[in-house]
Amino acid sequence: MSRLLSRLEGAQFALLLFVPLFLATVFITPSRFSYENLGITLGLMVPLILAACAATPVIVGGREGIDLSVGPLIGVINVILVKWIVLDAGITTPFVIVPAALVLGVFVGAVNGWLAVYLGVQPIVATLGTFLILSGIATWILPSPMGPAPDWLIAMSEGLSFIPLLVVAAGWYAFKKLPLHGLLFAIGNDDRGAYAAGVNVNLVRFSAYLVTGAIAAVAALSLTALLGSADAQVGPDFTLLAIAAAALGGVSLAGGKGRMTGAALGAVDIFLLQNLITHFNVSPFAIRITYGLVLVVAVVLNSERIAAMFARRRSADA
Repeated sequence: MSRLLSRLEGAQFALLLFVPLFLATVFITPSRFSYENLGITLGLMVPLILAACAATPVIVGGREGIDLSVGPLIGVINVILVKWIVLDAGITTPFVIVPAALVLGVFVGAVNGWLAVYLGVQPIVATLGTFLILSGIATWILPSPMGPAPDWLIAMSEGLSFIPLLVVAAGWYAFKKLPLHGLLFAIGNDDRGAYAAGVNVNLVRFSAYLVTGAIAAVAALSLTALLGSADAQVGPDFTLLAIAAAALGGVSLAGGKGRMTGAALGAVDIFLLQNLITHFNVSPFAIRITYGLVLVVAVVLNSERIAAMFARRRSADA
C-alpha cells in the first residue's frame, strides 16, 4: 500500500475524487463494473488514459512544455490506419498496422520536438499549429466516419482491452531504466542547473516529444478498437481532456513533477465523472463546465503556493 501511495505522489486530490466517483458509479450503474462488462468498461477508459499518459512526458520536461496535438494525432492515426491501410490497401495484419501507427506517432512527435526545442518556437504555439494541420488532414482524408477495423483490433476494446495499457506500462518502465527519465525530471525542475551540469537539455526535451508521439500511437490503436471504424472528428476532443487528466493526477504544468500513474488516475476520474453526468442526461455544456472546474481546482491544488501553505501547516502542527 505504501508503495502504491508513493506512486500516486501529488495525485492525492485525484485519489480523493476517485473514491466517491467509483462508489457512486457502482451504486447508480452497478453493471458498469460487473465481471461480464469489466473488459468493455476498461476499453472505454483506455483511450483517455493513454492520451493523458501521452501528454505527461512533454509537460514534465518543463519550460512551458505542452503538446496540444495529442488529440488530433490520435485522430489522424485512426483515420490513416482504417482508410489507407485497411480499406484501400487491404492490409489487416497487426505486423503492419502496429508499426505504422508507431512510426506515424514518433514522426509527428519528432516534428513537434524540432519546432519547440531546436527552432525555439513556443511549445503551445508549435503544437497548436500541428493541432490544426493534423485536424485538417484527418478531415481531408475522411470527411465522414468509415469502417470497419480488423477483428483483432476490435477485440482490444473488449476482452483484450488491457493489452494497450500493458504495452505502454512496459514501455514506460523500460524508459524509467534509462538515464533520460531522471534527466527529464531534472531539466523540468531546473533546466539551467541541468545544463550547467553538462546535461544535453535539448536532446532530453526532444526525446519527451518522441515518447509522447509513441504513446499517442498506442492510444490511437485503442481508440480505433473502441470505435471499430475511423472518425476524423473524435480525436481532437482528447487534447484538453488529456491535459486536464494529467493536471488532475498531479502532473505539474510548470514541469518537473508528476507520475504516469497519477495521470492515468486523473483520466479514470474524468471517465467516471463523464459516466455519471451522462447517466443523468445533463447538458453537454454542463459537462464542459465541469471539466473546466476540475482542471482549475487541480491546477490550484498542485500550485507551489498551496503546497508551501500545507507544508507550513504540517510543520506548525508537528
